[in-house]
Amino acid sequence: MVFSQLLVSGLALATRFDESHEVRTVIKEVPKLIAVRVPAAQAESPSSPIVSHPPVEPQVAALPPPTPVTVPQVGDPRSERMVREARQARVAGDMGLAIVKLEEALSQSPGDPSVHYELGLVHEQMGVFDTAAAHFEKVFQMGLSGAGSLYSLAAGKLRDGFEQPDAMLGKLSLSRVRIFKDPKNEAGQRVILTIPVQKAPGAEIDVAEIAVSVTFFNRTSKGEIVQLEDKSWVTEQWVTMPFDWTGDEESLRMTYAIPPQDGQTEHLFGGRTYYGQVVSLLYKGEVLDVQAWPRDLAAKIPRSPAANSGDPLQPEFQDSMPPGFDPNLPLLPPLPIK
Repeated sequence: MVFSQLLVSGLALATRFDESHEVRTVIKEVPKLIAVRVPAAQAESPSSPIVSHPPVEPQVAALPPPTPVTVPQVGDPRSERMVREARQARVAGDMGLAIVKLEEALSQSPGDPSVHYELGLVHEQMGVFDTAAAHFEKVFQMGLSGAGSLYSLAAGKLRDGFEQPDAMLGKLSLSRVRIFKDPKNEAGQRVILTIPVQKAPGAEIDVAEIAVSVTFFNRTSKGEIVQLEDKSWVTEQWVTMPFDWTGDEESLRMTYAIPPQDGQTEHLFGGRTYYGQVVSLLYKGEVLDVQAWPRDLAAKIPRSPAANSGDPLQPEFQDSMPPGFDPNLPLLPPLPIK
């Protein structure tokens, strides 16, 4: 029995010895420390007071401004040129030429809103209101996406009806034209005109329909009075843009420069000097007012009955320009000196 107990004890010791040499794998999660650099807070000076800052509101990105509605460009280049030339003819009062140009543009671009709108303006100015309304209706039917800003203009025409050009009589007129002969110009003779256009208080007008036409005349060395043909001698600029009608008046500044002639050209064709001009104010192609200087020039152009009423104003001649005005920069208003 003793021997049996010793044998059992030996087997138990051998089994425990084998288990102690068995390899065991233990899996553990070990947290990894990551160093993060934190900027040190700015130390406040002892003398500075403690200011509590309100919480920062989240920044909200502003929406971009809406895209302005403009007049769509004419798709065909030839039609675009015809519309531009027709508009110039309409403002100058040549309705026949304007119709010819627009009919040609219409054959090229039958669905263009600019062509139909310009046709509406021409027929409105001619007093053919049914045809004008038909063209404005076509522009209106194109909607804002098809006609751009012309949509609202056509809608206004159809809503408000048509205004006769002579309805502006007494609401637009020329004030006294001021004439300044620049004796210091080294590039030849130069004359600067300031042409004020007056508007009656409260009168609503379409600025795009206002036109000022000036026809210059020269005296030759042979004593002949001839009309200017070279338009490149004339430049013009409204003094203030856009129109705000401060004091119910806006002024057009026009510069007329006669280049010097060589001796041979002067001998063949005679010398030329400034003689005068005829200034006409037009609205929708209708002449509202005319000023001629010298007065005999009024007989050289057709006059509207509306322009013959009342005593004609005489121009104001100036020996000197206003203070701060540089005659070498006649188209620009003087800048304030700080």
